[in-house]
Amino acid sequence: MFVDEVDIHVAAGKGGRGCLSFRREKFIPRGGPDGGDGGHGGSVYIVATAHKNTLVHFRYHPNFESGDGKHGQGSNKTGHSAADLEIGVPVGTLVFEMEPPNLEATGDHGDPAAPREPGRLWADLTEEGQRVLIAKGGRGGRGNACFVSSTNRAPRRVETGEPGEERWLRLQLKLLADVGLVGFPNAGKSTLIARISAARPKIADYLFTTLSPNLGVVTMSDDRSFVVADVPGLIEGAHTGHGLGHRFLRHVERTKVLIHLVDVSSASGRDAVQDFDVILNELRLFDEAVAAKPQIVVANKIDALDDPSRLRRVKARAKALKLPFYQVSAVTGEGLDALLEAAWREIAAGREAETDMAPLPLDE
Repeated sequence: MFVDEVDIHVAAGKGGRGCLSFRREKFIPRGGPDGGDGGHGGSVYIVATAHKNTLVHFRYHPNFESGDGKHGQGSNKTGHSAADLEIGVPVGTLVFEMEPPNLEATGDHGDPAAPREPGRLWADLTEEGQRVLIAKGGRGGRGNACFVSSTNRAPRRVETGEPGEERWLRLQLKLLADVGLVGFPNAGKSTLIARISAARPKIADYLFTTLSPNLGVVTMSDDRSFVVADVPGLIEGAHTGHGLGHRFLRHVERTKVLIHLVDVSSASGRDAVQDFDVILNELRLFDEAVAAKPQIVVANKIDALDDPSRLRRVKARAKALKLPFYQVSAVTGEGLDALLEAAWREIAAGREAETDMAPLPLDE
């Protein structure tokens, strides 16, 4: 199951209590205070890992708690600090801080999954191994040995440990892919990604066959490769949630190029140019930055073309918008080599631009 958005609750551990103790040994009168400090509570970190590609496991286990610090002991023994808790998430996960749930509306225990708007962006984990502190563990309390002074040789004062931080978070996954496939349902996106990569998505002739994004790695000559994402089919009103909605549009936000597939066969019964314009408009309404990404217009299913005018009209529309145009058959493989080379040129240009924009290291 592919899950790309969940709400979770994290709680760091509290610090251990300081110890109230006095040294009592034979032949050592008035040994003095020797109460040790409490240990620190464990902190909670979120770590990006390449070993996960969905947030489904958080749906069934949304609560995470780190351990508490141990109490201090006599003989100036400090309590053990609790180990930190690391929560692994897929690379490409955004972490938003949420307001605590309304306990009056959700019951005594609250419901972390209750509908709430996300707050500020806490972290954007785009690299494997990236680690961010989410909730800091409480500091351990001081024992009475810490409060000895010239005027108070036998203090009976100790501190309780501090509570750990507690947060409600929303995890939102945006796939990291170089190429995003967009288009109407049944435009042939799943067939294309299955043809050019090892991905094996479900392929059928009914609407919304693809219910979740699929990732595939395309391998080319000269050790070139890139990642392509097959996004579920879009329809008019997708930016407002119609069909599978905008929850999947965000998966193309990180891509460097969009391949816009248009079905030029008559099987769909729709107008190919109108389909093309509808998706362009949905991209603009969702995010102007997404609509401004480099696009390659691809007329698919030319093996089933029964009306050449449909192909000519799509080609003319792409030319009017000054977008590169290719005609392919994802079933037979016709035209795919030229399409992949065109996609690679856009990807290489995007990677070079990212390198040029990267900040230079500071001189030590």
